[in-house]
Amino acid sequence: MIQVYTRRLGAALLACGGLVACGAETQRADSETRRASSSEDVRPIVLFLGTSLTAGLGVSPEEAYPALIERKIDSAGYAFRVVNAGVSGETAAGGLRRVDWLLRQPVGVLVLELGANDALRGQDLVESKRSLQEIISRTKAAHPAAAIVIAGMQAPPNMGRAYTGEFRRMFDDLAVENGAALIPFLLEDVGGVPELNQPDGIHPTADGHAIMAEHVWRVLEPVLPTSGSKQHE
Repeated sequence: MIQVYTRRLGAALLACGGLVACGAETQRADSETRRASSSEDVRPIVLFLGTSLTAGLGVSPEEAYPALIERKIDSAGYAFRVVNAGVSGETAAGGLRRVDWLLRQPVGVLVLELGANDALRGQDLVESKRSLQEIISRTKAAHPAAAIVIAGMQAPPNMGRAYTGEFRRMFDDLAVENGAALIPFLLEDVGGVPELNQPDGIHPTADGHAIMAEHVWRVLEPVLPTSGSKQHE
């Protein structure tokens, strides 16, 4: 399934000029973060910083995996709220440019889902990793107790074996170097499965997002702080 998905990523590179989502629309991110910043809700946030996969391109806001995670958090009684800062077409450098504003909020957990568009554009992965590292470093500086979760992705095979291998290792290395939790492949069991993806073959359907949410939750729940984070026992 990973091979099928990465082949379709290669097709998207040709069709969309190197973007996971053509057009790079901001898709709800600004309005959601503004609402979170102005909210009287003082709970720490789980900040999802990512691409169109996080933004939920092609599905309703309630169907995107961050919203499903928020329901799981509420059901489990954790006193966190979710902010979806996913932007279609976002790169690691783009995420870095807007992270300072996002970090004005009380971030308890950062879920970092960036890098896929860097690979689709064939960008220098040294620079991509540097941007991702800087996002993590700024998050830790602003919120020393914040937990970091990194969502791993796969690069299209047309980029060559060396590039795809370096891309895959980038997420592993960032997780090890920062003591972060790692989701090995965000689209595991979803990428390359036609019935779980929209007609473009890249962006998941609502059912695909439900599976992604399960992958994320398995990694996210253990890192949610326990001190004062339960609404009820």
